[in-house]
Amino acid sequence: MKKLALTLLLFSILLLPNALYQQQSAELRAVKLTNVDSNVLFSDEAIARAMDYLASIGINTVITVVWNGHKADGVYTIYPSSLMDSIFGQAMIPTFDQNRDPLQRVTIEAHRNGIEVLPWFEMGFSSSYSQNGGHIISRFPHWALKNNAGNLVVKNGFDWMSGINPEVQNLITSLVLEIADNYDIDGIEFSDRIPAMPVQGGYDSVTIAVYRNEHNGSYPPQDSTDAAWMRWRADKLSEYNRSVRDSLRMCSPHLLFSSSPSVYPWSYGEYLQDSKTWVDSGLVDNIIPQLYRDNISEYINELNRSLSYVPAGKRDIFFAEVLMNKGSYTISPQFLLQTLEANRQRNVMGEAFFFYEGLRRNNNLLGDTLKATYYSQPALLPHRNSQVWRPRAIIVNEDEAGAEITGNWTVSGINGFKPNILLIQDTTYASVTYNMTVPASGWYDVFPYVVTGPLTTKQAKYTIYSSRDSTSVLYDQTDFYKRGWQPLQTVYLEAGLQKIVKIDNSAILPGDILTADAAMIMINRKLSPDVIFTSVNMPEERRTPVTATF
Repeated sequence: MKKLALTLLLFSILLLPNALYQQQSAELRAVKLTNVDSNVLFSDEAIARAMDYLASIGINTVITVVWNGHKADGVYTIYPSSLMDSIFGQAMIPTFDQNRDPLQRVTIEAHRNGIEVLPWFEMGFSSSYSQNGGHIISRFPHWALKNNAGNLVVKNGFDWMSGINPEVQNLITSLVLEIADNYDIDGIEFSDRIPAMPVQGGYDSVTIAVYRNEHNGSYPPQDSTDAAWMRWRADKLSEYNRSVRDSLRMCSPHLLFSSSPSVYPWSYGEYLQDSKTWVDSGLVDNIIPQLYRDNISEYINELNRSLSYVPAGKRDIFFAEVLMNKGSYTISPQFLLQTLEANRQRNVMGEAFFFYEGLRRNNNLLGDTLKATYYSQPALLPHRNSQVWRPRAIIVNEDEAGAEITGNWTVSGINGFKPNILLIQDTTYASVTYNMTVPASGWYDVFPYVVTGPLTTKQAKYTIYSSRDSTSVLYDQTDFYKRGWQPLQTVYLEAGLQKIVKIDNSAILPGDILTADAAMIMINRKLSPDVIFTSVNMPEERRTPVTATF
């Protein structure tokens, strides 16, 4: 039934005037991953399956939430943050298993598929949702954004911090830099709550002190919509954008600073988000306004209005954010294709979808619609100068050419990266050596695919080979949280056929089970930002990791 519905839909699209399109070679095709109304970030297996599916339908960027609310008491990180732990005594949002790192898993599985990753600070300068500021304001009351009556600013249910308070700014910037330092990401994204301030705010003691220092001791106007007072606050927020962009540039000039604000000029009047200035002044690398409309005429009106504020010379950084699903709403396939047609007619070469689950509803109808139409061929990202920044990983399975096997291994039907793995419960020497063709000289992260179980060994010996030497490490295969693709080491590899990694049983104890499966290398862009790849690898068959037990 789904196949018939999709066929009829595509046939009807072909009959529409101006509906034909020519596949472009450079487009942003992004999807947002949330921790709300979605389970994808809550398990490593779900993340792996999601990235496989997104790659199969032509998505080239995931925008994954790393700063969002917990219903009980406010905003936390969705990765284990040493900074948050040191300040608030909680390293990660309480609703997640504290032994996992969702951001690490998204980064590994997305990059394995050639997809870029932008951590997304969704809650921005909001500290909680209808929790009187939550645990952040409880710890730092002077961070609260106040209105001219001296009350905490709450807008549409969101409790706000002052985005002009240097301590608040420093918190977010420090989190950005923590991620940039600890993960091989491709950039970050700010959204409609950062940098932003409800126009009613700015009357907290810290913001007032900053204002008075710059205005000869004068207090700000009591009228929160006073034009000069609005401009001053908006400019302070724009200055913060510049500071974050500059901080990212210091980490790496290749890190993308993306922004998905509310639509302008409404965003300025309500939240002091001056996205026009951000674009005009080059404060963002791309701008993706939230064109959340539920019919094509209103969508086109908002698209045209948004484009009217973007200079002709900046149109190449403008993309559209499309509301795919929220609550009970899901965009129809017809409306989805109409939005893409409207975008391409105006030379808007890409979009971001809010959010992932809509692609999978109705048996993947929307995702498969994209794959069958506008996303039928791979696309490079416009901001990468038509180069492949994230090539697909190089993978050798234990049963493929490139894997050299010695010893008395047993083929097991337990699922690993692909069906079957190798097992051995014998101390007579046995090994699997993985040889790979390295596409370009550079620094690469080396991963085995680890199948864990309570009877497996705590001493799986891996030897990793670089172009200069080799090192060996022992790996605990009993650790439930260290299954799937696990980073072993980052090494420098010369282009060409190379011996990469070997697993052997020389360290196991009698009675231990040693498992062996696939091995993988991926370019490390923190260490090799200038390595050039020239082609987009096509998607591999879908692989669904399954947790094994022994």
